[in-house]
Amino acid sequence: MNKKLKVGILGATGMVGQRFISLLEDHPWFEVVTVAASPRSAGKTYEEAVDGRWKMTTPMPDAVKNLIVMNVNDVDAVASTVDFVFSAVDMSKDEIKAIEEAYAKTETPVVSNNSAHRWTPDVPMVVPEINPEHMEVIKFQKERLGTTYGFIAVKPNCSIQSYAPALTAWKEFEPYEVVATTYQAISGAGKNFQDWPEMVGNVIPYIGGEEEKSEKEPLRLWGKIEDGKIIPATEPKITCQCVRVPVLNGHTAAAFVKFRKKVTKEQLIEKLVNFKGVPQELNLPSAPKQFIQYLEEENRPQVQMDVDFEHGMGTSIGRLREDTIYDWKFIGLSHNTVRGAAGGAVLCAELLTKQGFIAPKSER
Repeated sequence: MNKKLKVGILGATGMVGQRFISLLEDHPWFEVVTVAASPRSAGKTYEEAVDGRWKMTTPMPDAVKNLIVMNVNDVDAVASTVDFVFSAVDMSKDEIKAIEEAYAKTETPVVSNNSAHRWTPDVPMVVPEINPEHMEVIKFQKERLGTTYGFIAVKPNCSIQSYAPALTAWKEFEPYEVVATTYQAISGAGKNFQDWPEMVGNVIPYIGGEEEKSEKEPLRLWGKIEDGKIIPATEPKITCQCVRVPVLNGHTAAAFVKFRKKVTKEQLIEKLVNFKGVPQELNLPSAPKQFIQYLEEENRPQVQMDVDFEHGMGTSIGRLREDTIYDWKFIGLSHNTVRGAAGGAVLCAELLTKQGFIAPKSER
């Protein structure tokens, strides 16, 4: 790519917005030129707007410090400065739906981290290694929106990245019933321990809305496009419990699976470590070389040792063993704000660029 695409970040001052800023520093294809947030941050430099609230472990990139924060509600003004936007706005679902569609209707593609449009039938919800073909539904969405270039694409919930990749790798063995419990980091709530001291040494057995997402969203990933809509798969049936644990980054899952076909441990591991997708074939900048690793040690994966596998873009699986009630059980781990949030959205944007859905406005 000769010239970098101009990128805006909606909701740039929040934790996921900050993660976008961090991940896009020195990106070979994309350059952050615009940051937008709520009216209370508008008019300040990005450094002033985030003063005392920078939550990344790496320093704030110099390139964004002096960008003037724009009002995210000034849709035309923000859209006029960029080729596409990442959305991480903190609003109600209805407000998010409305503002993302408003940006799309300015002929500005929107790649969203939010959940508001995950069940809009003509909006693709994509993990690029799992269902890249779902981007084809965008043409039907454009017809509905009345746009030529503008559209919305989303990434799924962070928690499912710890077990859905493994189930996808095992598809030929026909998993049909899954029980999963996820142990989710506090950054998934946009917080660190300074913000949420009551989480130190604590476990909260409830995360609003998370269990339904964890049970239903994988089925949408495995669905098919029919009559301009994505129709979710019907299997495997998934039931899930979601627990908040005192971990900063990294969602862990304990999963139990029933298969229709007999399968050995060796076959399951072989499918995991050899699982590749379009991002690996295209060598996209953010794509992990190894999407899924299998760890033989009995005490792995561990957050402290494994959450940053492939710069946080890979999934780690371990403790695969036969079960007395289900067929097999395993532990999965993924980085919730990298692969599960901003990094997953960046990878989606790279795929959309390669597929020709995102291009410089000046060249249209």
